[in-house]
Amino acid sequence: MIAVLELEDVTVRRGANTLLDRVSWVVEEDERWVVLGANGAGKTTLVQVCSAQLHPSEGHAAILGEELGAVDVFELRPRIGYTSAAVAERIPRDERVGDVVVSASYGVVGRWREHYDELDHDRARELLVEVGAGHLTDRTFGTLSEGERKRVQIARALMTDPELLILDEPAAGLDLGGREDLVSTLSVLANDEMSPATVLVSHHVEEIPPGFTHALMLRQAGVVAAGPLDEVMTPELLSATFGMPLQVAHEDGRYAARRRVSKHHP
Repeated sequence: MIAVLELEDVTVRRGANTLLDRVSWVVEEDERWVVLGANGAGKTTLVQVCSAQLHPSEGHAAILGEELGAVDVFELRPRIGYTSAAVAERIPRDERVGDVVVSASYGVVGRWREHYDELDHDRARELLVEVGAGHLTDRTFGTLSEGERKRVQIARALMTDPELLILDEPAAGLDLGGREDLVSTLSVLANDEMSPATVLVSHHVEEIPPGFTHALMLRQAGVVAAGPLDEVMTPELLSATFGMPLQVAHEDGRYAARRRVSKHHP
């Protein structure tokens, strides 16, 4: 079985700045990974490499068995479902939600003169229902709440039946209810054996959906830890990742973390 992602000593530099430092990481097709780290840890740069948007300065990156630098990325990218704030910004606010999703078939943002058959539209409607947004099909994207937009973006990312799904901070900007709704949706996808290998980027352990299997922890452009959740979601590794003493709770398949307060006795 060929790994979905295989990074070996991947380094990304911009001028004097090292954005990723010798990152090695393997994702198999039946795994669901969360990437954790503080702002500036290298998470966004990592997913830009993994979504074939950015080439490493050094090292090797293989995506779906194809080596970056030796493959046409325009043929590779449709095999990857990718959501991010940057993608969302490019979606026209007056675009009908059904068209936002179906246009992923051609890898475009915004309808133009492409032709879609009824099977494409049926697939878009089914995906919107799957992510709990079926009632939004005829709304325009600009009228949606932030939580509704996130769901539509996930449906769009799934439209091409991708072999890899990358969700870059999908819960950013959501209130508590919106976050919990999204976590529930992502948990259903994670537990579906037909879903693709998934990489979810987050700042918060509370956003890890039940059904996710592994975590990669980054700090200052390098890897702190990588492995099954029950092995790496420890107070010691999370404290090292976020640079402060943390305590971790795990209940009903969900994680929570908060600063560990030392008790001073008189």
